[in-house]
Amino acid sequence: MAGRPRASSERMLEEAASELFLEQGYAKTTIEQITRRAGVSRNTFFNYFPGKADLLWVELDASRAVLTDALAAAPATTDPLAAVEAALATTAAALTPGRAPLALTQWEVMGIDEELKAAGLARALAHAGVVEAFLLGRGLDALTARGIALAVVGAASAAVGRWAADGPERAPLETYLQKVVHPVLSGFGIG
Repeated sequence: MAGRPRASSERMLEEAASELFLEQGYAKTTIEQITRRAGVSRNTFFNYFPGKADLLWVELDASRAVLTDALAAAPATTDPLAAVEAALATTAAALTPGRAPLALTQWEVMGIDEELKAAGLARALAHAGVVEAFLLGRGLDALTARGIALAVVGAASAAVGRWAADGPERAPLETYLQKVVHPVLSGFGIG
């Protein structure tokens, strides 16, 4: 017997965790409760997620792969800063209004304020690392690449936070990103 398809078990864990986090709060929810509700074993849980906190960030973790792929696909002749802006737009398009991370939209209900800050910062820094590596590969010096990466991801983080807070009727994320990312990149030389 092969069991459930990988995507099915992973999605079931995400849904079970979201339900439990909303029902009883993040801190009171255990991995055992999540696996029981999802109908999978504890071992299955750890096949998909290193820990409970990772369930809060599924969409943002997936966006890092989209960003990486979009930057890798940028033609070598494209201005590196324009490539970063285009890659962020591609990444934003993958986060549809209905897929805003619950950690950003329901953090008060779930009681995850400190968890949100720590885990969110780690994810933002991982995204910045992707941008920095791309810029270094395009010949920018280390300080400039790091500065641009942190500035643009900081702006993007502000956009994502506002987008999530604006509720179900929010505009597409690209609209928010355009408002803050382009001015930051303009300061570094993109026209």
